[in-house]
Amino acid sequence: MNIKEEMQKRRTFAIISHPDAGKTTLTEKFLLYGNLIRNAGTVKGKKSGKFATSDWMDIEKQRGISVTSSVMNFEYEGLHVNILDTPGHEDFSEDTYRTLTAVDSVIMIIDGTKGIEAQTLKLFKVCKMRGIPIFTFINKLDREGKDPFDLLKEIEDELDIQTYAMNWPVGMGKRFKGIFDRERDQFIRFTGNELEEAIAKEELQQQQDLIQTEEFQAAAEEIELLNEAGEAFDIEAVQQGELTPVYFGSALAPFGVETFFQSFIAMAPQPFPRKASGELIAPEQEAFSGFIFKIQANMNPAHRDRVAFVRVCSGKFERGMKVTLARTGKNIKIAQTQQFIASSRETLEEAYAGDIIGIYDPNVYRIGDTLVQGSDTYEYEELPQFPPELFKKVTVKNVMKSKQFRKGIEQLVQEGAIQLFRSLRSDEYIIGAVGQLQYDVFEYRMNNEYNVEIVFESIGERIPRWLKTEQVDKKLFDERSLLVKDREDNFLALFKNDFSLRWFQDKHPSIELIDLFEVNQYRQ
Repeated sequence: MNIKEEMQKRRTFAIISHPDAGKTTLTEKFLLYGNLIRNAGTVKGKKSGKFATSDWMDIEKQRGISVTSSVMNFEYEGLHVNILDTPGHEDFSEDTYRTLTAVDSVIMIIDGTKGIEAQTLKLFKVCKMRGIPIFTFINKLDREGKDPFDLLKEIEDELDIQTYAMNWPVGMGKRFKGIFDRERDQFIRFTGNELEEAIAKEELQQQQDLIQTEEFQAAAEEIELLNEAGEAFDIEAVQQGELTPVYFGSALAPFGVETFFQSFIAMAPQPFPRKASGELIAPEQEAFSGFIFKIQANMNPAHRDRVAFVRVCSGKFERGMKVTLARTGKNIKIAQTQQFIASSRETLEEAYAGDIIGIYDPNVYRIGDTLVQGSDTYEYEELPQFPPELFKKVTVKNVMKSKQFRKGIEQLVQEGAIQLFRSLRSDEYIIGAVGQLQYDVFEYRMNNEYNVEIVFESIGERIPRWLKTEQVDKKLFDERSLLVKDREDNFLALFKNDFSLRWFQDKHPSIELIDLFEVNQYRQ
């Protein structure tokens, strides 16, 4: 089979949502359909000892949350499916943003009892800015929740995207009867078990116990309204990220999940061209290329291994092939390659555009690196980096473990969830993060993976502003505008508050203060 045929079989997508909306539970159901697991674990499986496959870190199992993106591959009805399950917690939004650069479409889960929440809104906007096709699954219909029309209006108003209801619920909570499948023109009855009873439209009249209920009558009127007043379904608008197909169901029951997955897989786009050095690189071109969007240390703690996650953007990858690291021009032979089922890994011999592969990192790769086959090198667009909001000094509790301390910091910082700075006044380590949970995970992993106890000293919320090297005069900075360097030896000032920032700007108007968040917004 040639490269183009293989590429057309690929479906690569992320599942994103607000915490506790049912994201990892839905992922488990997809793995069931791919015959990868026999029983779906739930995220909060602490009492039963049964945990979600995609939550592979011990801290994820203890807390019942996802704190790192995981990758899963499987075959489904002749297609090769790559799922990226992302952290829902807002403290790990940067990991999620980078993951979104590696996918061709997105499934967004909304809790039907709560509607759109803060993190949902933020992630949806990132998808829309990037033009990523969005498929929406409104979860927890077997609980009392918001009115379906209100949920659709909320999506359109809050997210500025058109909606099309692919199915429609009949009742909710204890009164939940099932869903009208508008796509296949049938009714799927909720039986309370995993078997879904599909009833063709012409057979519904025989189900008098169902169609005479108040919930069924109300839903029939609502569907008539949708058919008369709603817009026609437009697959091109979906592919351009202007229209989101909306599905109702319950991931936990499960109900409506399999029909949703089949519908999604049929519509989800194959790999598309990507920008590199100002040009579009077609996925079907012969030469292999890809970029690293994630680095994970200690996926196997016993071997202290580092894995770089690569999105294959073009051509065919073969184990043992030589590639060029565009940033350095160095030629590298890639012999250790893997595909994933969360933390379970298998040796990978070949991959095609759209696939996500893992390669052994001998401490030479960085997030955003481009790998290219041949001498004609180019670089894919730089991945977004976001400024931290919290800053803490970090020291080792036992100075005899300073070597492990430095190694742990170096490796965990390279994953990108936290950022490392060095104070110019004292040469102390300063860790920057978006939220407190990142510090908790960092402390846990330093202790469990490197056997190092650490001590944090908060320097509070700070406003970071990057500086041009030629404009740096160390005498101008003090504790209110702490001068530090990042890992790339770029200077930045950590301002104590808005007043300190404005005072500095007024006092030194010629010094340019660079806001990384604004830079990323412009880049998107």
